[in-house]
Amino acid sequence: MSLTSVLQIANSSLSASQIGLQVTSQNLANAATPGYTRQIAMLQAIRGSVTDPFIVGSGVGVAEVRRQIDTALQSRLWNANSAEFGQAQQLNVFNQLESILNEGTEYDLSSELSSFFNTWSEATTLLDSTATLVNQGRSISSFIQNMREDLVSQRRQIEDQIDSQAHQADALFTEIAEINATISSSEIGQAEAGALRDRRDQIVTELSQLMEITAIETNQGGYNVYVGSTPIVQGNSSRGITIDRQTVGDTVSVTVNTADNNDSLRVTSGSIGGLLQSRDGAIDETIEKLDKVAANLIFEVNKVHSTGTNEDWLTSALGTLQVSAANQSLPLNDPANTDLSSLPYAPSNGGFFINIQNKDTGYSSREWVAVDLDGIDTLGTASVADDTSAEDIRAELDGFSGISASFDPSGRLQITADNGYSFAFSEDSSGALATLGVNTFFEGTSGADIGVRDDVQVMLGRLGEDGQSFSANANANLLSEIGNQAVEALGGQTISKLWSIQTQDVAVLANSARTQADSAFLVRQSLDGQRAAVSGVSIDEESINLLTYQRQYQGAAQVITIAQEMYDTLLSLV
Repeated sequence: MSLTSVLQIANSSLSASQIGLQVTSQNLANAATPGYTRQIAMLQAIRGSVTDPFIVGSGVGVAEVRRQIDTALQSRLWNANSAEFGQAQQLNVFNQLESILNEGTEYDLSSELSSFFNTWSEATTLLDSTATLVNQGRSISSFIQNMREDLVSQRRQIEDQIDSQAHQADALFTEIAEINATISSSEIGQAEAGALRDRRDQIVTELSQLMEITAIETNQGGYNVYVGSTPIVQGNSSRGITIDRQTVGDTVSVTVNTADNNDSLRVTSGSIGGLLQSRDGAIDETIEKLDKVAANLIFEVNKVHSTGTNEDWLTSALGTLQVSAANQSLPLNDPANTDLSSLPYAPSNGGFFINIQNKDTGYSSREWVAVDLDGIDTLGTASVADDTSAEDIRAELDGFSGISASFDPSGRLQITADNGYSFAFSEDSSGALATLGVNTFFEGTSGADIGVRDDVQVMLGRLGEDGQSFSANANANLLSEIGNQAVEALGGQTISKLWSIQTQDVAVLANSARTQADSAFLVRQSLDGQRAAVSGVSIDEESINLLTYQRQYQGAAQVITIAQEMYDTLLSLV
């Protein structure tokens, strides 16, 4: 080996040491930079010439500068990010939901229901029971409406968050595609564009917090990004995503779709997935149950109240249900009768009594109004063709002596006593009076519009089965017991029990979401630590590398100095 070879080897060491110092300096400079991946200079010995009898070697070279990263670990971390942010978002929604329900305090719906029914029980001992009952009815109506509005507002906020985060995710997909193109044109041979790759990984990390994704590196160094099995980014092209809303009846479904051809994407985790599940699950279900509570409270109270009376009976009664002229002649149970088919409750086969009294003579008659809703015609065939309509009820009432019945211009059933007459209802087994809103306490059909009717006449008393005897407190007592009575439409549960089960379900789901969020946080934190151990910058390790490259550089310089002295000695001998 010649002195020239020695100089070449030392020179290669100087160059390698300089690159090593540059990489170490870059690592130290970015020790606190979020998303930075430690770089390492891959040194390798340069083989010697085959003409060298000893094949000592030709020095050292830098094969490549590459990022120190475990791709499998990085992929697991992205999945953990999606799980953590999805669970955290669901927990946040449940915390807000529990705050709205406020169950377990004296300012919750369960307490309001209890107070409402207790007021009916206490009505006979109050000096102004009518005003107290109306106020209590308005109080629970207002409470239900306000709670529903809070729930709808929460759902609206979730909708806005879904739109905002989907727009953000779409922009991130586009940015990944752009960086793919830049990396492809920047990387030459074995060179790796570390800063660009770090930026792209950071974008994928942000994206994984919004929805679960899979990033697969191609041979050209780009990422193909998938949501489930659907590719969104391929090379330098992004299909984009958008939010699609479909309305079916009263239900609005929300899905995440591809922007180019509207393919539906299954997003179950990440912040967007957590919001979608919370919106479609807990929020919508709670609104549905609240509406169910309100509808059954309205109907059950009205069924009893409609057959109640006071000592002086009624001289007029105006229904609250507006039945259009086209539907007045259709059977009450006809699906084509949109005014009734859209109600959350319905009348059933049966009938009711109307008691008509001549005030001058004191004589009263008791008339039966049949409500045929059995769905079977006179031939025994399943059909609603000859079942009872609102017009049938009006016509029959109008045919009784002492009263008249008609529809007002808005389609409400109006019953008016003739001069010197009064009337009272009793024993309605069909619920037709409550459905039509005749002599009822509440108006509305759900939590959105429940209220005490403005012209309500509170009925505390009730006629006996003979249509003559009168009990001043009978109706109030029956109304006070509704809260403890099983309701067939609720599967045999009471109104209070249905709501209690819903609030308990929310509490259980909230506790489960809290546990899962804590677990997802710990998993992500553990993987973050593992990634830091592999890809993070260690100041101690880089300091050792700094000294190593420094010593290597000094050694190579010393070799050059010695070789120079040997040259000088050789030249002095010539």
